[in-house]
Amino acid sequence: MPGVFYLGAGYAAGVNHYHMWCNLKDGRKDLEFAGAVEAYLDFLKGQGKIERWTLERRKFGFGPAGLGEFHIVVSTDDLAQLDAAFSTVATRTGEVERLHAPVYSAVTDFVSALYRDFPDPERSPVP
Repeated sequence: MPGVFYLGAGYAAGVNHYHMWCNLKDGRKDLEFAGAVEAYLDFLKGQGKIERWTLERRKFGFGPAGLGEFHIVVSTDDLAQLDAAFSTVATRTGEVERLHAPVYSAVTDFVSALYRDFPDPERSPVP
């Protein structure tokens, strides 16, 4: 049906996805990194700063050369929520810094991007 999009079960219009790709520094352990990411992002989720997150690892070496072996996606309801998460992390103090430091100190070749679900509420199909 032209102009109609199937967005799937559980779709929430207007979600923003902050994508991060990285490699681990030499000598860093993958499962320790995964545990640190979980502790850090679950902390932000528990504070309502993010909605959900995933950690993925490249399989069989497939993927663009410029992207790292690990891929993290953080999803927020809107840019205001993402901005609140960044503002919390930017303080570099307290519990958030204690949890963030083991993540950022383990990575190299960091690349990020911001995507949104599409079509979003700002773009309604033309009647």
